[in-house]
Amino acid sequence: MIEFGWPWLALAWLLGPLLWWLRRPQQRQFSTLRVPHLAQASSQPDPAARQWWSALLAILTWTLLVAAASRPQWLGEPVQIRSEAREMVLAVDLSGSMEIADMRIDNQEVNRLTMVKHVVSDFITRRKGDKLGLILFADTAYVQSPITYDLRTVEQLLSEAQLRLIGERTAIGDAVALAVKRFRDNEQSNKILILLTDGQNTAGNVSPGQARQLAAYYGVKIYAIGVGAEEVLVDSFFGQRKVNPSRDLDEDMLRGLAEATGGEYFRARSTEELEAIYETLDRYEPVTGDEQLRRPQTELFYWPVGAALLLLLVLCLAKLAGRRSRGAF
Repeated sequence: MIEFGWPWLALAWLLGPLLWWLRRPQQRQFSTLRVPHLAQASSQPDPAARQWWSALLAILTWTLLVAAASRPQWLGEPVQIRSEAREMVLAVDLSGSMEIADMRIDNQEVNRLTMVKHVVSDFITRRKGDKLGLILFADTAYVQSPITYDLRTVEQLLSEAQLRLIGERTAIGDAVALAVKRFRDNEQSNKILILLTDGQNTAGNVSPGQARQLAAYYGVKIYAIGVGAEEVLVDSFFGQRKVNPSRDLDEDMLRGLAEATGGEYFRARSTEELEAIYETLDRYEPVTGDEQLRRPQTELFYWPVGAALLLLLVLCLAKLAGRRSRGAF
């Protein structure tokens, strides 16, 4: 369906006929000298006909320009969104330790990042009606996806994330500070950061303490998740022995971030525990709010502008051809 954003600008069309009427008395009162016997022998088009076509092209060009100025728009099919402005940012650790294969999916051993992608993808698809963003961090933090309703894109970008893409270390403070920066311009949303890591802060320009203060000041609630098994069997010279692959996980720091901002700290030692954590987050932060219908808008002004430029070119060529045909007289 086509609709005009500024329909009142259609009144500007009347300016064209008004200007034409005002300049009529100033037009030349004489015409080109014509020789009767030469005019009869000439096969040139009738000047009156040329003027009629020129006037028609000018009217069409002006009409198209006025139509473009009125902002024609194509209204798409109605889309359901929720009136409550809920925004979430997922911050995912890509440091080297996320390569540790201490997780299992369908009885197959996988590394931590693969397990995170598997579980978080399901969580993303369940958040229909919410806006999600994605931050990836290691030596530093960067926004992989801005906060958006396009959950499919967020899921795709997470699935394409690679280990060691931005280093080996862990800049947790930078990730939190970057999320706060993305949230701070919107005061009307529920600001929720889901921080997922398996280590401690070893890089970055912002300390966890500074990040905690920023998040608390701007009202960003942090749900922190510590990932990694606490016990695995490894082969050694003396046989199998138990080791803790999560000995570097700074649980006190993550717990402090969560408690200072009104969130909660979770421990994910397996795929099942991480799935349960995200189900808990669905209950803590349900997708609520009255659904509203909104129709996406696509601007169409460039079509009448293009057509008007084409007609203007035709009009100029017609004028030039008319002058050449009268040049000898």
